[in-house]
Amino acid sequence: MRVVVAGSSGLIGTSLVAALRQAEHDVLRLVRRLPAAPDERGWDPETGKIDADALEGADAVVNLCGAGIGDKRWTPERKRLLVHSRVRPTEVLAEAVAEQGVPVLANGSAVGYYGNSGSKPVTESGEPGTDFLADLCRRWEAATEAASRAGVRVVLLRSGPVLSPAGGLLGQLRPLFAMLLGGRLGDGTQYLPWISLDDEVAAIRFVLDRPEISGPVNLTGPAPVTNAEFTRALGEVLGRPAPWIVPGFALRAVLGEIAEQALGGQRALPTMLEAHGFTFQHPSVGSALAAAVSS
Repeated sequence: MRVVVAGSSGLIGTSLVAALRQAEHDVLRLVRRLPAAPDERGWDPETGKIDADALEGADAVVNLCGAGIGDKRWTPERKRLLVHSRVRPTEVLAEAVAEQGVPVLANGSAVGYYGNSGSKPVTESGEPGTDFLADLCRRWEAATEAASRAGVRVVLLRSGPVLSPAGGLLGQLRPLFAMLLGGRLGDGTQYLPWISLDDEVAAIRFVLDRPEISGPVNLTGPAPVTNAEFTRALGEVLGRPAPWIVPGFALRAVLGEIAEQALGGQRALPTMLEAHGFTFQHPSVGSALAAAVSS
């Protein structure tokens, strides 16, 4: 299989490229600078330009583009960047995929699509939320419309927080636990739909290989946990107590609007993956955390 990956330098993209190559697939990486390696092709989402041979003979395109959601405070300027860095590249790729006749587009999204759903289990048929992140995900997914209209099989990868030794959520939390500052956020009852990096990558490969899968797919572990349960499990894996409680008002004062994402959550379930026979390497948050911490 020949797979073209946009956003290949990120946390998920780096591991996905490595896994595809280990399985002896041909991988091309789309880069926004001048290509400097044989496996790179250039593109410019702002102008809509893509190297002429970038999608030639491609069996699938995986789009993982987008500025980091939780990297900075959500100022109006940051919000515009979060939207533009996802919607515009997706529109360009969807149009190119349609024109070139690429059979599959696997496009990034997030479980933030559902908004704060409380303790209610959420499947792929769930309605979108009403907050900023939900609207961002809705617009991100809608940007694939050109590919869908052309008959391309479009898979919307609604990922939960990815547990990885290389960064992401654990990259933010581990230093706090190391300093004995770990603790639950707010009342701790909000759900965290985690997934291990190994399972995230395996799930993307799984949907690429399954022609019967299209539309939204929740990329989450089979057993989402509350924030309190996650905090306790991480403390046990790291051998660090997590006695502290960060009250909601303090979190809002420090993080602004992003705090609402930490104090809310989704009990998102991987219904599509399980219905098609996907097997999780890390079915529990304890095993996922242990694997990430020991890597």
